Amino acid sequence: MRALVVYCHPSPESFTAAVCDRVLGHLRAAGAEVRLIDLYARGFSPVLSRQEWERYLDTPANRAPVAEDAAAVGWCDTLIFVYPTWWYGLPAMLKGWLDRVLLPDVAFLMPDGANRTIRPGLQHITRLGVFTSCGASRWLTWLVGAPGKRTLMRGVGILCAPRRRTAFAAHYLMDSSTPASRARHLARVDRAMRRLIGPAGRGGVRLSLAGVTP
Repeated sequence: MRALVVYCHPSPESFTAAVCDRVLGHLRAAGAEVRLIDLYARGFSPVLSRQEWERYLDTPANRAPVAEDAAAVGWCDTLIFVYPTWWYGLPAMLKGWLDRVLLPDVAFLMPDGANRTIRPGLQHITRLGVFTSCGASRWLTWLVGAPGKRTLMRGVGILCAPRRRTAFAAHYLMDSSTPASRARHLARVDRAMRRLIGPAGRGGVRLSLAGVTP
């Protein structure tokens, strides 16, 4: 298993960090090879510059500014996002990562003479996991449409393998959470990760911080 974990939170003491640690622990127990992209630790710029926009369709040159991350996406068979939900959606840094990294010929194929529509480019990814927290309730998040969840589970998901495994876990009402509610959520993360990656195997994890260390 080759797992890419994209983590987005400004504080290493946050509950989101604890969730990320739990996710990494399950991957370690399964003997996965892991690459971690910590967007805040790297100071990742979420802004798609004019130059990048003008070269958006110029493949493979379009990936040059984000070559390491684009290569990690092509390398993995398991893609996991860990982040807080802000204003019902993705943090700007994570949305910018999608804008800049999930490019034509990286995540999807553009229409051409034989194809009138965009085609999936992530079909090597057979597992997709999303772990988040929401200040709003489950009901209010559903009423608004859960745009963050939809972007990742549906928007990114439809580009992945047709029979991919998926896992989603959110702690709702995070602003009024308690030690007990957070413990229950970590147990949900445990169950979701077991469904996503299967039973633990032997061996350790090889962990590199993509973009931080080789």
